[in-house]
Amino acid sequence: MIKRTKLQGTPIPKADEINRQWYVVDAKGKILGRLASEIAKVLRGKNKPNFTPHLDVGDFVIVVNAKHVRLTGNKLDKKEHRWYTGYPGGLRKITYRKLFEKNPIKAVEHAVWGMLPHNRLGRKLFRKLKVYPESKHPHIAQKPEQLEIEIR
Repeated sequence: MIKRTKLQGTPIPKADEINRQWYVVDAKGKILGRLASEIAKVLRGKNKPNFTPHLDVGDFVIVVNAKHVRLTGNKLDKKEHRWYTGYPGGLRKITYRKLFEKNPIKAVEHAVWGMLPHNRLGRKLFRKLKVYPESKHPHIAQKPEQLEIEIR
């Protein structure tokens, strides 16, 4: 008879062990896709040593100056934000230039949402993202830290 030994398991953080912080990201002059991928990492918790793929261990992210984010190349005029209304023939399109004029928050949120999991965990993570077009935000009471995102 073979004696079995206990294998070392992967540590799963408990709900009270998860330490969430608030970060402020200044989007002024940053490229949209590269900014969104770094924000998604922080929301997901991939920058922490206790990252667990099926749990929400990430932090809150406040994005300020969303209307000053950049797109490279001709994407402002050629890339389109598309959505479907739910009705027959209800496909709607708008170029990113018009989208930035109309609602720059939606452009940043759409880019980050595309980099999060598309399930209930992703929806929970997405609620921790706060985007503002200018440099003012109402989350001073949370004492957010400045998050420097280095974009190559």
